Amino acid sequence: MDNSVFTDCKVADLSLADWGRKEIAIAETEMPGLMALREQYAGKKPLAGARIAGSLHMTIQTAVLIETLVALGAEVRWASCNIFSTQDHAAAAIAARDIPVFAYKGESLKEYWDYAHQI
Repeated sequence: MDNSVFTDCKVADLSLADWGRKEIAIAETEMPGLMALREQYAGKKPLAGARIAGSLHMTIQTAVLIETLVALGAEVRWASCNIFSTQDHAAAAIAARDIPVFAYKGESLKEYWDYAHQI
């Protein structure tokens, strides 16, 4: 795991970001509620000043949620809530957007707790 460029993240493989970005684009078409929130409120930044630490399965759908929170003005930090459920391409896509994320499939229990403390 080489995160030498990104110091505020731990992901399996940053080269998976493009694949993750493609899947996020597909998921956005399947999540009209979040996309409507982005469209209606992004310019207003209603979450400006909010600092959100999230711990939820790091999936493509969670990536859409994270990017929605950021689009609405929140500062977001994320860790996976399960050591086996992370979709590594989703985590890489979020990290590539400079959003702090600490998640990769198969992390150890010690790493899980270390990452939880990072958020």
